[in-house]
Amino acid sequence: MFVLVPGAGGAAWYWHRVVSELRARGHEAVAVDLPGADKSAGLPEYTDAVVGAIGDRTDTVLVAQSLGGFTAPMVCTRVPVGLLVLVNAMVPLPGETPGQWWGSTGSEPARLAAASAGGYGTEFDLHTYFLHDVPAEIAAAGAGHERPEADIAFNQPCDIERWPDTTTRVLAATGDRFFPFDFQRRVARDRLGIEAEPIPGGHLAALSQPSALVDQLLGRLP
Repeated sequence: MFVLVPGAGGAAWYWHRVVSELRARGHEAVAVDLPGADKSAGLPEYTDAVVGAIGDRTDTVLVAQSLGGFTAPMVCTRVPVGLLVLVNAMVPLPGETPGQWWGSTGSEPARLAAASAGGYGTEFDLHTYFLHDVPAEIAAAGAGHERPEADIAFNQPCDIERWPDTTTRVLAATGDRFFPFDFQRRVARDRLGIEAEPIPGGHLAALSQPSALVDQLLGRLP
């Protein structure tokens, strides 16, 4: 059973191409819709939603994208998870908030350096950093699913005492302009002591490269 956690905004739609691909290959998969726009709901509520989706299963492959990296380890402290896969994800320290993460990891200098080296704009905009490799028809369909991420979650700590014992993989897109690959590789080494595995695509790899992403998800199942 694959349970997929979206990033900022919390729209389960982000994973729809991956869910379809997993099901086509004979796997059960569900993407969790999170209350990202709710000003009264944050990381604890996100965790509740994912725990509810897992239910009493014990063999779950939990997959988390971007901001979902803060929810995923909290889930692993509450229910058995067979494998945790982080995809272009924020990797938190115990007690760290998403708001603190940007500065403590040096994500912004890494983004600017990659932009200068890559020859694209340093000023953030959705097309340059999120949609540059997403098919136009998919990007257009996604416009109706966009919603803001309320500030509350950015000020809440990742409520874990240490990283869970759950086997963890880090998949990092080589074309990610928001969290550049070399940055993700450094964070994975520094915080988890593991090597990030390269995948094609940008930050929204589940939309731009769903088949290749599923290949990686299935490639090393326990």
